[in-house]
Amino acid sequence: MRALLTALALVAASVVVPALPASAAQPDPTLALTPPMGFNNWNTTGCDINEQMIRDMADIFVTKGLKDAGYQYVNVDDCWADATRDPATGRLRHHPVRFPSGMKALADYVHARGLKFGIYTSAGTQTCAKTMPGALDHEEIDAQTFADWGVDYLKYDNCNNQGRPALERYTKMRDALKKTGRPIVYSICEWGQNKPWEWGKGVGHLWRTTGDINDTWSKTVEILKLNAPLDAYAGPGHWNDPDMLEVGNGRQSTVEYQSHFALWSIMAAPLLIGADLRKVSAEHFDILRNKEIIAINQDKLGVQGKVIQQKDGHWVFVKPLANGDKAVALFNESEVNATISTSARDLGLPRSVGYTVRDLWQHKNFQSAGKISASLPPHGTAIFRVKASQDWYRYEPAIDTSLDIAAQIAGIPSTITPAGEPFVATVTATNQAPVPVLNAATSFVAPAGWKVEQLSSERAPVLLTSQSVQGKWRVTPPAGVVPGAHVLNGSLGVTWVGHGKLSRPVDAGVLVPGAPPSGGTLWASDVKFTTERSGYGPVERDRSNGGYVGGDGKTLTINGKTYEKGLGAHANAELILYVGGRCTSFSSDVGIDDERDVNQLGSAIFEVWADGTKVASSGLRTWRDDAVSIAGSLQGAKFLRLVVNDSGDGVRFDRGDFAGAKLTC
Repeated sequence: MRALLTALALVAASVVVPALPASAAQPDPTLALTPPMGFNNWNTTGCDINEQMIRDMADIFVTKGLKDAGYQYVNVDDCWADATRDPATGRLRHHPVRFPSGMKALADYVHARGLKFGIYTSAGTQTCAKTMPGALDHEEIDAQTFADWGVDYLKYDNCNNQGRPALERYTKMRDALKKTGRPIVYSICEWGQNKPWEWGKGVGHLWRTTGDINDTWSKTVEILKLNAPLDAYAGPGHWNDPDMLEVGNGRQSTVEYQSHFALWSIMAAPLLIGADLRKVSAEHFDILRNKEIIAINQDKLGVQGKVIQQKDGHWVFVKPLANGDKAVALFNESEVNATISTSARDLGLPRSVGYTVRDLWQHKNFQSAGKISASLPPHGTAIFRVKASQDWYRYEPAIDTSLDIAAQIAGIPSTITPAGEPFVATVTATNQAPVPVLNAATSFVAPAGWKVEQLSSERAPVLLTSQSVQGKWRVTPPAGVVPGAHVLNGSLGVTWVGHGKLSRPVDAGVLVPGAPPSGGTLWASDVKFTTERSGYGPVERDRSNGGYVGGDGKTLTINGKTYEKGLGAHANAELILYVGGRCTSFSSDVGIDDERDVNQLGSAIFEVWADGTKVASSGLRTWRDDAVSIAGSLQGAKFLRLVVNDSGDGVRFDRGDFAGAKLTC
């Protein structure tokens, strides 16, 4: 952590902000004093848009309570305009089929619902989809056109920019918007290529710090790691923008969407919904409408949450709030359950006998003696509002309860457990409240038919502050258990003096893999995956990694050599196959797939692991290299792990193939 903070301090100390012209007009200082909230269609529909869809979005803002929760901008992205400008006036024109009523009529419709209207163009000769003209060298006429239509928000992209300096292009549009006299929030979308956080404050109201997001967990975490260190650059009227929210698009779990929303909120990121609101589930709407978390994002002090702890995938963010409270997010990036903690002192709160800790997911207050912690599932985030208070005693005691599963096989997540093989489950509860609790005891329940043997069971007549009670059980899933995810349940029961009995339930998921491969030589792509993760979309069977949606790759090809069978992934990736001790070896050709961009990027390191032992490695492979053959022994191994690691130069276009991958069983 010290090294991380030192590195961030050095970055901040070395910042050189480009000088703006002395006569430059600053962006409207009355706008975006809190991060903008709204909707943008691109991530869910792309160019498949029309005016009725945008009207529907505005209506749903009202009927589903999004407007009431603070969302206000209804923004149209690329492909809204005709392919050419009006030959008489040089102005942009609405697309005659998609938006037959025109953009002013659409803006009027949005405004009539008490909302604001946003539009899109690019600081280039064309927009990114190349379906309509960009605004390069047409800044003044386009800005005035937008103002005449009643536009309230402009997203200004970076495609087809002719190599012109970013600061020059984005400053020209700033000045053109200012000249119109209409208040228009100005969103700089140049993908973080020219460090806009160093110069954006004098140019726009927000700036993209990263490339585009997509609806995968790996991309969400990648963007988080790029945006989080930039907290010093954000503030009222000038925000870091890690791109839109994917909540509701459906390719991540509810736990992951909760983390996405909580982390974007504590980072004071713009909250622009990137999902088709006509298709969002009730569960995901509840995430988007969480007013207590939105209040953290919209706090008037305007501070971006800062990382104060990051180790082993355990993150702590803190964000000071205008009333003196502190918001804190505890994030578990890892693949196993984890308890993550911080303290009132580390958060910068004053010394107090007790603190009020409000859980913003549960909408409930707890009393704490100063420790703030949570037991979190993989990829989970807890978010709290914490204050030193005089009335802390009114609230239920904060008692951490965790359910941990002991690792059974080296290198394999503890939550993966083969049928018929025992593991140890531990329920631990710790009293974090200033007051003692009585009669503390843990309990545990496994799915029906699973064998459970109690190994130990502590009971505490009195559980003081920071004291713990614990129970252990040996658990064996039956040989005939249905493969897939199963849930274990633990609980703590206590008596809160003067108030009666309390329960603190906790659960943990375990994954029972499918049957191992039978004998013979098998293609790895024909074996059931136990778990897989890939840096861009899923691991593909018998095709390259294409887009993030999956199933859209091409024939596996490494430097011109094609393969009918194999696995296509993208760094950083890990594929786990259950082999159950039945296989003796694995072999594959590996390399960077030819499905790469024109910039000829891509490099990775390929590894083969038998349980916790690395049995083969490719060394560095780049887009220039032919495939190389690797092989390793699986003798006695329960699991095969195939890994594609970034080589240290970033993960862009690191599409890596295990081509012709075979198991001998």
